Amino acid sequence: MTQTLAIFVGGGAGSLLRWLLAGAVQRAAGGVFPWGIFAVNAIGSLVIGFLFVWMIERSTASDTLRLALTVGLLGGFTTFSSFSLDSVRLLAAGVWGLALANIVGQVLLCLLLTWLGIQIARAI
Repeated sequence: MTQTLAIFVGGGAGSLLRWLLAGAVQRAAGGVFPWGIFAVNAIGSLVIGFLFVWMIERSTASDTLRLALTVGLLGGFTTFSSFSLDSVRLLAAGVWGLALANIVGQVLLCLLLTWLGIQIARAI
């Protein structure tokens, strides 16, 4: 029950953080391209890569804390469903170049940043 509650609380906090950050970034960037969700997915990828190594290889964090942060907080923070919806909406609007930039850019950047998070955690 403790782990379930930790994931629940982390997920709520992550969802709220996603909404706040994505909205702020999108307002600042403007335009049609979904910079807000792009930024959230990039940041979340870096952080989950770091936490994966830090919590498994470098700390004595409990399983409950690990689940709260990775499954809960970051699971609520990053969202492939929003990325997918933004991509489909760009395609439906006929802006194929922006849709392709969003799809390829987020996938490649997030893979790179997950790897970078792992490398940073291992270097500390």
